Amino acid sequence: MRLKILKHSEMHLKDKIVITDASCFITLDKIDGINLLHSLYKQVITTPEIAAEFGKRLPDWVDVKAVLNRDLLYDYAETVDIGEASAMALATEIRADLLIIDDAKARKFAKKLELNITGTIGVILSAKLNGIIPSVKPYIIKIQETNFRISDWLTSQILKDAGE
Repeated sequence: MRLKILKHSEMHLKDKIVITDASCFITLDKIDGINLLHSLYKQVITTPEIAAEFGKRLPDWVDVKAVLNRDLLYDYAETVDIGEASAMALATEIRADLLIIDDAKARKFAKKLELNITGTIGVILSAKLNGIIPSVKPYIIKIQETNFRISDWLTSQILKDAGE
């Protein structure tokens, strides 16, 4: 099973508007990789709920937008946490090209909503496949030194998909 990754041969990533959940910001910040988002995507958006969960000042290139449809947000929050719910509600509202989300339960719910998703590991692989970084392995090693859970299967799959 190949990871679903958008390569440069598909719609250019720099044309994409993405929304990211806190886990992506937190993990990439811990491994000094947060600028990969800016290098890959046209516009990176998050919500005030996620910005608060991140707990640090976000880079200037991240747009923070509130969900206008609060009923939708609260409906989603009955299934997932408020940060994830806000990301999904905003992705639905603005028709974002991609939602970056890592939590398994939240990913399953996002798929039911027919949102196009990837995770932090997918971002790193996209950076490699699009020539932004030379190798995913150093990033994977750094991630394994954090509290971010990555299975042995996913580790081997990303290395295989990256040609490493």
